[in-house]
Amino acid sequence: MRSAMRTTGRELFLLLLVAGVWAAGARAESPGDAAKALVARVLPAHAAQIDVELIPVEAGGVDVFEVETIGGRLVLRGNTGVSVGSALNWYLRHVAHGQFSWDGDNLALPARLPPVAAKVRVTSPYHHRVYLNYCTFNYTASWWDRARWEREIDWMALNGVTTPLAATAQEAVWQATLRRFRMSEDEIHRFLAGPAYLAWQWMTNLEQWGGPLPQSWIDSHLELGRFILGRERALGMTPILQGFTGCVPVAFLEKFPEARILRKSIWCEVPPGTAQLDPEDPLFEKVGRAFLEEQTRLLGTDHLYAGDPFHEGEPPKNTPEYMQGVGATLYRIAHDFDPQAIIVMQGWTIREDIVKGIPADKLLALDLTGQKWRQTQAFWGRPWVCGVLHNYGGRQTLGGNLPLLAANAPSLLGRPEGGRIVGIGMFPEAIEHNPLLYDLAANLAWERKTPDLGAWVDGYLLARYGRDVPAARSAWHRLLTSVYSQQNAEPSTESPLLARPMLAPTHVCAWGDFFREYDVNAVWAAWSEMVDASTELGALDPFRYDLVDVARQALGDLSLPVQKEVAAAYRSGDRARYEAAKARFLDLGADLDRLLGTRRELLLGKWLADARRWGTTPAEADQYERNARQLITVWGPPGAKAYLFDYSNRQWSGLISSFYLERWRKFFVWLEAQPPGYNDDKLPLTMDRPANDANDFYRALSAWEYTWCESHEPHSAAPSGDSVTLARQLLAKWQPVMRDLSPRFDWKKDQFADNRH
Repeated sequence: MRSAMRTTGRELFLLLLVAGVWAAGARAESPGDAAKALVARVLPAHAAQIDVELIPVEAGGVDVFEVETIGGRLVLRGNTGVSVGSALNWYLRHVAHGQFSWDGDNLALPARLPPVAAKVRVTSPYHHRVYLNYCTFNYTASWWDRARWEREIDWMALNGVTTPLAATAQEAVWQATLRRFRMSEDEIHRFLAGPAYLAWQWMTNLEQWGGPLPQSWIDSHLELGRFILGRERALGMTPILQGFTGCVPVAFLEKFPEARILRKSIWCEVPPGTAQLDPEDPLFEKVGRAFLEEQTRLLGTDHLYAGDPFHEGEPPKNTPEYMQGVGATLYRIAHDFDPQAIIVMQGWTIREDIVKGIPADKLLALDLTGQKWRQTQAFWGRPWVCGVLHNYGGRQTLGGNLPLLAANAPSLLGRPEGGRIVGIGMFPEAIEHNPLLYDLAANLAWERKTPDLGAWVDGYLLARYGRDVPAARSAWHRLLTSVYSQQNAEPSTESPLLARPMLAPTHVCAWGDFFREYDVNAVWAAWSEMVDASTELGALDPFRYDLVDVARQALGDLSLPVQKEVAAAYRSGDRARYEAAKARFLDLGADLDRLLGTRRELLLGKWLADARRWGTTPAEADQYERNARQLITVWGPPGAKAYLFDYSNRQWSGLISSFYLERWRKFFVWLEAQPPGYNDDKLPLTMDRPANDANDFYRALSAWEYTWCESHEPHSAAPSGDSVTLARQLLAKWQPVMRDLSPRFDWKKDQFADNRH
C-alpha cells in the first residue's frame, strides 16, 4: 500500500500521458461527426434532409449559429456541436413548430421539412451557459443509465449548455486516491455513501450514509462517467470536474494522527459527520495532488475544478488571513498540477476572503439563485454566472417568477452593477417538470434583451403543441399571470396530503410552506380550458403531461381547505361532519394518485425499478431500493432531532397511496381514540412538524416509515389510465367542491374566514 504521495517527475509524466491517451479516446468522434450524430438522434426520419457545417466562433470568442434553407435542404451551422444543436432547436421552435422535451416530444414533423424564409445568424452574449446542481445527480438522476444520459446531453446541446457539472464517477476517483493513503478496500467502501446520497458526499456534507458502496457500482459508473464526459466534450462542452477542498474520511483522524484534521459537526443530523483537513497542513497538498492525478488519469480534464471549501460548514479558523490562505492553497495545488486550472465556486456559501486568495481571472463564481451578486458586489470583481435555482428536493411546483427570470441576466449585461457577468446558469435540485420555466431559462442563452413574455409563451406553445389552440393559449396566459408571476422565485406550494399528519400542519418539509400568493381560481380556470383544448390536442404527449400537471396543481391547492375542514369538523365534535370531511380528504388524495398514475414521469414504481436495475445481486438491488425509498421520504437516519424527513416529498402515484395517505389513515385512527377536546398545539415539534419522538404515536409512525423503506411491495413502473379522460372526470367531480370552499378560504393565510370553521 502506498503511503502519502511521493510523485517523481517521470511518474507525473506517465500519469499525464495516460490521461492524454484516455482523453484522445474519449474525443475520437470529431466535432462535425458529433454534431451530425446529434441531429440524427433528434430527427432520425429527417436527418437526410439536413446539412451540418462547422463555422468559426464570432469575434470575441462568442458562440454563433446559423440556420437557412439552400436548394430545399436545411443547413445548420455552428462553431461547436452545442451551437449546431441550438440552431436545430431554433429551427424547431420558430419554423417547424416542434419541441424536444423532458416531458414528451412534439417531433411529428412534415415529411419535407418546412423552409427557413431567410438566413438567420444568432450569437450568444455569454461565454458560459452552466447546467446542473450536485443535488440533481441524486434527486433526479440517481438511477439514470447510458440511454437516459445520452438524451439529457442531447437536451443540453439543443438548449445551449456549454459548461455542465460532471459528478458521475467520482466514486472511482476517490477509491483510487484513498488507496494511496493507508485506506483498505473495505474502509473505502464504507466511507463512500450509498448511490442516492453521493451528491452530498461530493459537497462535503456526509459520508457512509446509505452505503457501503458496492464495487459493481463504482465500476459501472466509471464507465458511465467516461461516456458522459466523452459525449459532452465531443459536442464542444467544457465539463466542470471536481477540485480538492480538504474533506477527507473520518478514518484519517486515526490514520494520520499527526495531521491537523478537524472533526466537523454532524450535518443535518446525518452521522457520523465528516473530517476537514487543514489547508495549512502538508498532508492537504499531498492528498489534493493525488486526487487531481487520479481524476485526470481516469477522466481527463477540461481545466475547470469545482471548489467549495467549508460548504454549509465552518472552517478550522475564520480570520481573513487564514481564509485568504485557504483560497491561495486551493488555487496553488490546482495550478501546480494544471497551469490552465480555473476554480469554479458556488455562490451558496461563498466567502470573500477565500475568493480574494485566488487570482481574479482564475475563478468563476456561480450565482445559483441569481441574487447573490447583490450581496457580494458582483462577486468582488470576479467573472460570474447568473443562475436560477428551482425545484428544491424534487418537489413538484407549477410556477415561479418568470418576469424576474426573463429580466435578471439581460438587465445586468454591460451595466456596472453587473460586474464581470460572463454567463447564465440553470441549477435545479431536480428536473423533469415545470418545463416552461426551464425552456425560458435556456432560451436566454441567446438573448441580449428581456423577451416579451406574452409573445414568448405563444411561441413556446406553438412549438410544444405544433399549432395554436385558443383554449390552450388562454389557459397558459392565465398561468403566466398567476402561478408564473409570483414574487417568490422559488415557491413551495406544498400540499398537506404529503405532510406528516397533525390537526394543523403548516408545511411538509422543514423549509416548505402552504402559502399561495397567486389566484388559485386561475389555475382551475386553466384546467377547465385545458380540458376544452383536449378535443384538439388530447393525442399529443406534451399536452397530456401539461394537462395532468395543471390538474395536479389545482388538486394540491384544493387540499388546503379540504384538510382544514377535517380539523374543524373534529374540533366541532360533530362526528358525522368529521367522518364526511375525513373521507373527502382521503378521496382527494386517492384521486390525485390515480391521475398521476397516467404519466410515466410521476410513478414511484419507475423510480424503484430503475434503482433495482443497477443491482448485480439481490442484496445490491435491495440496498438501492432502500436508498431510493429513503431519499424521498425519511432522507436520513432515525433520531429525535432528525428534520430532513419529507424534504424530497413527491406527488407521485404509488407514493401518495402507499406512504402519505397511509400515514394519514394511521393518524385518524389514533386521533379518534383521543379524549374529547384533543389539540396538537402542545405537541413537540421539529422545525414546526411533529418530531419523531413527539409521543407514542409519532414514535410508532416514524418506525413504520423506516419499515416502509425496507419493504419491497410492488408498484407499477408503467402508467395506467387515460390522462385526458381522468382529468375531465376529476374536474367535474372536484370543481363544485372548489367553488364551495374557495370563497370562504383565505389562501394567503391558509385558513377559513368564516365562523363555521
